[in-house]
Amino acid sequence: MSATGTVGQQDQLALEFVQFAIDSGVLRFGQFKTKAGRMSPYFFNAGLFDDGAKLGRLAQFYARALLASGIEFDVIFGPAYKGIPLGAVVAAELARLGVNKPFAYNRKEAKDHGEGGTLVGAPLAGRVLIVDDVISAGTAVRESIALIRAAGAVPHAVAIALDRQEKATENGQDVAWSAVNYVRDQLGLQVCAIAKLAHLLQLLKASEPFLQHYDAVAAYRARYGVE
Repeated sequence: MSATGTVGQQDQLALEFVQFAIDSGVLRFGQFKTKAGRMSPYFFNAGLFDDGAKLGRLAQFYARALLASGIEFDVIFGPAYKGIPLGAVVAAELARLGVNKPFAYNRKEAKDHGEGGTLVGAPLAGRVLIVDDVISAGTAVRESIALIRAAGAVPHAVAIALDRQEKATENGQDVAWSAVNYVRDQLGLQVCAIAKLAHLLQLLKASEPFLQHYDAVAAYRARYGVE
């Protein structure tokens, strides 16, 4: 695959995605406690892409972002559990666009009958793209990396819906990098995010119905944000 979009086109895609996530009730505003124990003024729950139309459009956003990124890969891997349907619909959408890739996923518990094991679908080989919703702490990515390497393949890239651009925590303390930075810089994987927190702020600031949420999200970004 080769990069097909300019930076401006990718930003437009990101803004369209943020609007879609809000319209779908996936991106909500209020007071939500994060895994790190912070009170966030917004919450992104990809599990609420919960019907065929939403999943189909979500897959289009993933596929367009991946094609624009220029990231090369050989196999798509969907980690249990949210990554399984995400990886499947992204594989189907890419195939519709002429980029047909094998797809695999894992079980949380090994199967002791039939084909057995924890991996299902295509054999993991070559460069593997992990598809998930967000990267919160990098734990799920590290688990996927271990599975992929154990199968003799190369963990190569991660595709996510939203990059929160937020400081990670270690031992309950904030650190100077985000989970996405960690995956990219420390684990060595490329990361393709459909949208970032910066895109959410851009949309909130420019849209009268959502302007009421801008100050709270901007204050949260100022306190916990990283590039």
